[in-house]
Amino acid sequence: MLRKSELLEAIASTNRGLLVSDDERLAILALVARLEDSNPTPRPLEAAELLEGNWRLLYTTSDELLGIDRVPLVKLGHIYQCVRLAETRIYNLAEVGTLPYLEGLVSVAATFEAVSDKRVTVRFQRAVFGLQWLLGYQSPNQFIAKLMQSEKLTLLQGVDFEINREQSGWLEITYLDADMRIGRGNQGSVFVLKKVANR
Repeated sequence: MLRKSELLEAIASTNRGLLVSDDERLAILALVARLEDSNPTPRPLEAAELLEGNWRLLYTTSDELLGIDRVPLVKLGHIYQCVRLAETRIYNLAEVGTLPYLEGLVSVAATFEAVSDKRVTVRFQRAVFGLQWLLGYQSPNQFIAKLMQSEKLTLLQGVDFEINREQSGWLEITYLDADMRIGRGNQGSVFVLKKVANR
């Protein structure tokens, strides 16, 4: 699809949105809107086979996510959003690069509830961060399995804490096909993600 390839080309060199001018951002948002107009899956929450799985972030306007890269000596690595429909859970994982052997991981686990055929309310429950080697991080699937087996990791592994149950937001899926998802959040952020092999 031409619209999809145009968007992918426009965001390819932006480092997920870190390297864009205001004009480029506006042009990308226009391409996003055009693609949303041709969404092949108007009821994405009913398309379990498409939605389920691990999604890697290609582009966002979220200052909260992009701000991780602005911390001194920290470089933002891959960011994943892993959707687990059977458990009605979403796991956000951000790999953080720094000095050798000091690579980190920031993760947030949340539950979600459908409020329409394309919007979910998200309730954040748990945050975990620490050094990848202490957390035993190898891949998103392996780490999620570890979180599901343990209510709380020890301080020797990383920092693991509950998030205020009142903290919530919403996410609307505005485009979904076999390998691309576009979403818009309650803070006005746009997310473009690519489905990746479960690992």
